[in-house]
This record gives sequence, structure tokens and C-alpha cells, in this order.
Amino acid sequence: MASALLAACLVAGLTVKAGEVRAAELLPRLGTALDATSVSGLSSGAYMAGQIELAHAKNIVGAGIVAGGPFACAETAASRVFPFWPTAVGQNAAQALYQCMRTTLGPPDPERLVDRAKELADGGVIDPLDALAAHNVYLYSGDDDQTVTRPVVQAAKRFYDVAGVPAGNVTLVEGQGGHAFITEEGGAACGLSEEPFVSDCDYDQAKAILAWIYGPLESPSAEPQGEFLVFDQTAFAGPGDGIADEGVVYVPPDCAETPGCRVHVALHGCSQGREKVGEAFVQGAGFAEIADSNRLVVLFPQAEPGPYNPEGCWDWWGYTGLDYLGKDAPQIKAIWSMVEHLAKAHE
Repeated sequence: MASALLAACLVAGLTVKAGEVRAAELLPRLGTALDATSVSGLSSGAYMAGQIELAHAKNIVGAGIVAGGPFACAETAASRVFPFWPTAVGQNAAQALYQCMRTTLGPPDPERLVDRAKELADGGVIDPLDALAAHNVYLYSGDDDQTVTRPVVQAAKRFYDVAGVPAGNVTLVEGQGGHAFITEEGGAACGLSEEPFVSDCDYDQAKAILAWIYGPLESPSAEPQGEFLVFDQTAFAGPGDGIADEGVVYVPPDCAETPGCRVHVALHGCSQGREKVGEAFVQGAGFAEIADSNRLVVLFPQAEPGPYNPEGCWDWWGYTGLDYLGKDAPQIKAIWSMVEHLAKAHE
């Protein structure tokens, strides 16, 4: 049953210019501002973005959820009562597919999921929910997206409303596109839901996300002026964590020289990591051009395909273990360690 979901889910370094691939080195220390971090993602990356946002809500200022649903959506009651892996993860996978992507079992219940988040916060597993009151949250649902349907994204908006994010801080954009990250120019034709899951719909989604989170932005550069640095992710993750050997961070010239830049974590969807689509998301989503003129470092962590995760999805149903929602969850811990490393002072 888990395999059915997995098949359905569409969801200092080395200088790498466009089109080049080289061996990874170390993630740089840039003295970034930890308490101004933001996160976004598509599909499985959207679910992971929400998990990271809640886990580290005190240091995160906002999130972009593209074709994703509410926090803890896939966690079943049965998996909590009988937490035996892989039986429980199979139950979670079925709920993920039939309630958190399509709504065969009915839409997600935001009120119940906020109660679950409060329970995790009370146990110290994630940050207190009152930290969400200062967040800015952007959500997007494509008109032609049949992979994560609109009621699921609408449930995510309701989750944030109930969790205490002010109404004026949350936006749900219902616009063109299939199951994909949307660009102003570049990628597949608008409305398609296929690799590389980047679609040209004459809409700059990267800019829209970052502007909603951080406020008015300076105009983007015509093309990236900084460096795409391929770095070694194995320093931050362990075997079985579902983290690829290499990740990418984009560093604008100003951020390489002057501390204090903000970090945005951009998470690919299923079948959208570098192993599947090369640099199509990393270099084609539009984040780098915005980062150049707005003192933003963009971190592109990479998940890897595996026996329980053949499409290279992020873990939002428990394939790395049933403790996948909190600060100590393998993938959340690894990604946040990367963010903390970027915040360390220059050596």
C-alpha cells in the first residue's frame, strides 16, 4: 500500500555554473540570520516545509505551501495507537493518498490536526504554536492539479487560521497550472503535471512567495549573479534518512561577502530532485534571481529515492520512522542543521 502512494506522489562549496555538475565540498559558513529563515516547497516538499515551519516556528518567519495540505495530515490514529513500522507507515501512506492528496476518504480535518500540533508542542517536539502568530503563509493550488486537489490546500489554509496565524498573514492563491512549481518563463507548458514539474504560466511564484513572506522586494536580476554551490549533505544526515549525498545552496555575491543575509529553504517535490530532473528546479524556479537583489541565501536540500521512496519524496508519512514530524525527525533535523551551519560566522 505504501508503494502505491510512493508511485503516485508527484511531488565553503564548489562553484557550479548553469549546466555544470562537479563533486561536492563543504557547506559554507556565511553568518546568516537564523531568526529570519523561511521555507517553501512543492507537494511532498510543501508538506515538509510545513513540518519544518512548525518544528522551528520561533526562528521561521513564513512558509510557501505549493500543492500541499495541513501539518500531520497523513498521520493516522492507528499508527499512534499501534506504532509498529512498517504496518503503521502503510496505514499513513493510504491516508496520505486518499485524504491528503485526493479526498476519497473526505478532506483533512484542520481542527483535529491543530489539536495534534498543540499536543506535540506541549511535549516540546515542536515549537509553541503561538510563534505562528508572526508568520506569513502563502498557499497555492493549480486549477489543473489532480494530484493534490484543491480541498486539501483549502484545508491547509484553515489549519493556519485555526492555529492562530492572523487572517491578513495568510493567502491562498488559486491560479493556473497543474501539479508543478509555476514560473514566469521557463519549464513545461502551463497546466502539465510532468517532469520537471516546473511550468511556464506567466507567473513568478518564487517572487510571489518571497514577497508575501518578507514584504516588498527589489527587482530580480536578469540572470543569477551568484554561485550555485554543490555541498556534501552526508555531514548532516545518517544512513536511512532519505537525504541525498549532495545538496545545493545559492549564494549571491553580497551574501558571500557580508554577514546577515536571510535563508530561504526551497524544497523540491517528488520526482523533482537533482537525480531525477537535474538543475531544472534549482536553477529554473526563479529563486536565485530574487535572492541576488534581496540579501537571500537559498538552500536547496535534496531527498534521495530509496526502497520505500522510489520517487525521491520528502518524508511526510513516516518512511524514515514514525517520529517524522518534530525537531528530531531525521530529515527535519538534517535540514535544520544545514540552516544552522549557514548561520555560523565566517571562518
